[in-house]
Amino acid sequence: MHVDERDAGRVSAFGGLPQAAESIILKTPGGERVLKKSIGLLVPLLVAACAAQQPKRPPITGVAHISLYVHNIEQSRHFYKDLLGYEEPFQLDKPDGGLSLTFIKINDRQYIELVPETKEGTDRLNHISVETTDADAMRRYLGSRGIKVPDTTPTGRIGNANFNVRDPDGHTLEIVQYLPTGWSAREKGKYLGPNRISDRMAHLGILVGSLGDALQFYGGVLGFRETWRGSKDGKILSWVNAAAPESQDYLEFMLYQELPAADQRGTQHHICLFVPDIAKAVASLEARPARKDYKGTLEIKTGINRKRQCNLYDPDGTRVELMEPATIDGKPTPPSNAPPPR
Repeated sequence: MHVDERDAGRVSAFGGLPQAAESIILKTPGGERVLKKSIGLLVPLLVAACAAQQPKRPPITGVAHISLYVHNIEQSRHFYKDLLGYEEPFQLDKPDGGLSLTFIKINDRQYIELVPETKEGTDRLNHISVETTDADAMRRYLGSRGIKVPDTTPTGRIGNANFNVRDPDGHTLEIVQYLPTGWSAREKGKYLGPNRISDRMAHLGILVGSLGDALQFYGGVLGFRETWRGSKDGKILSWVNAAAPESQDYLEFMLYQELPAADQRGTQHHICLFVPDIAKAVASLEARPARKDYKGTLEIKTGINRKRQCNLYDPDGTRVELMEPATIDGKPTPPSNAPPPR
């Protein structure tokens, strides 16, 4: 069979097949069908090979902490420690000796960070954080998905590996890995007193403008899975819950048409603490000496999700939601079909 000399040194577009060989196949009876079949077998292999070279997402094992700006650190300590019963395992100071931030411990892997405010009247949310088993692998993975990440994964001042990224709404999301040599591991099993009103931070609420963008970032990139949607009035969607991929901890996207003023976001940017019995939890709070300093009411209500709850507000207006994990009758609450506000 004659092969055109012009084909001999060329390379086919089909996976590096020499054009001379391609020419021979095409000039053979039934060759076009053979070539197409070969290409059909080759393309999935090439795709699989490329996918194998892409960084994989390491596990995200839950919500780690929320960091809040506070205007009066002693008042905030009084609320979280004396009323809610949490302890303060460690703090970080500035080089000049002033307080940089302090840690309120919920359990061995969850904290509330309190940061003295830098200026008045601003959004009280500093950042939120999720835990991973491998921070550096997560950094490489997020970088491969087009997310802006630092060049390296630093070790923070309390000895854990962490770095920050921005979500579509501009919220800072810290990725943290608890290292065996970090302070969190050092204090494992400590500062977990019997007065804790709850031993689990079930979710964090954050304001979200575009639900589609948030779902793409938290779901499409980070692997969070949507678990429920709720609406206050049945006409417009109000909340969407998205659980961490390897955990039952979740984020609650607080949807809005118009972004609230910075000093009015404490209801939406919130903390949810699970309690097994809301009536017993409220009775415990009512009996504590610090209750006399809390000017709000402690009212038990049933939410749209049909779970009993009680809302408290810290000295800066950030909502702390105490909530039972199960619905009032143990049956799932149907999700809303209402459209998002934006």
